Amino acid sequence: MHVILRSLVFLSLLPLNLAFVSCNGSKSSKQTEIAEKDTNELAKKYHLDKIKLPPGFTISVYAEVPNARSITLSPSGNLYVGNRSEDKVYAVVDENKDGKADKVYTIASGLNTPNGVAFKDGNLYIATISSILRLDNIEANLANPPKPVVVYDKYPKDTHHGWKFIAFGPDGKLYVPVGAPCNICEKENPIYASITRLNADGTGMEIIARGIRNSVGFAWHPATKKLWFTENGRDNFGDDVPGDELNMANKDSLHFGFPYCHQGNIIDPEFGKGKNCSDYTPPVQVLDPHVAALGMRFYTGKMFDSSYSNQVFIAEHGSWNRTKPIGYRVTMVKLDAAGKSLGYTTFAEGWLQPNGKVLGRPVDVEVMPDGALLVSDDFAGAVYRIVYRG
Repeated sequence: MHVILRSLVFLSLLPLNLAFVSCNGSKSSKQTEIAEKDTNELAKKYHLDKIKLPPGFTISVYAEVPNARSITLSPSGNLYVGNRSEDKVYAVVDENKDGKADKVYTIASGLNTPNGVAFKDGNLYIATISSILRLDNIEANLANPPKPVVVYDKYPKDTHHGWKFIAFGPDGKLYVPVGAPCNICEKENPIYASITRLNADGTGMEIIARGIRNSVGFAWHPATKKLWFTENGRDNFGDDVPGDELNMANKDSLHFGFPYCHQGNIIDPEFGKGKNCSDYTPPVQVLDPHVAALGMRFYTGKMFDSSYSNQVFIAEHGSWNRTKPIGYRVTMVKLDAAGKSLGYTTFAEGWLQPNGKVLGRPVDVEVMPDGALLVSDDFAGAVYRIVYRG
């Protein structure tokens, strides 16, 4: 009897919210209904009913993040998100691992176009227009982030194609692209229209690939460890040419054609005189023209069907000056075991409506530890989560 009384007293002192927890530790139906309502409201807010996916796939809002651009994951599963038109960097945390963010921290502000983010050894690296910054031990200090440390500050200050995607390669070095400061031009400084790399401490900067007009997304093949990247084709050359590109660098010091040759087979009328496209490395896949192919990742998760394993997902931001808009979607390039393209298809679309209304603009993709695919959208200010339920 005394034991029963003590138990009743203990239960009476429990916080009210714990009274909604069942014997097996699950949330009450009331709490579940609230969560489902929030999810449905977010889906409505971001027009997710308009997004078309292959059968068995669904999309939801993972987090609301203003001007969500390039994204990267830490080993703990925290997501870091950069900005282009704003000045901030965010950390997105899903504490209970239910596929929806619980907290969004602003961990840096007042930066010059902090588009690129990369994580290594507990530290977050941020790419601005001309510099690489670092936030030390960031995972333990999300609520009180440290001041950025300058790692390297000698990149060009040009804002035209100056925003950067960054990532650490299998060699432990940080890879940083430098876009051409123009639509089409030839510069004496070889750092323009290139991809560079440097050590994590900022030393040893070198150019490893040239002739790349502007790349805002790259990744390494899970098996071969070779560098793959997207490239944006030149503008003002017609609606239908040149196509954007998916490229692969199987060694250092390759030249991919810009500004002399476009999409591997079109000589530029101004800068290509006397040049031959066969002298440059062609793309693995010519993408559609002016789609603004940005972030790309190989699918390394286990959630999707095995046919998606090691295939390339690409975020296409969408055309800005094409007579009929194109892009505004997530596409996939299917590869064979040798890395040859077997086709280029649409995976997720609907952010561009048939009447021309734009609902969103995908920027980057990332594979979560559970196999879900995240998609950032700077136009709508959100990060989406695509899952396969069969």
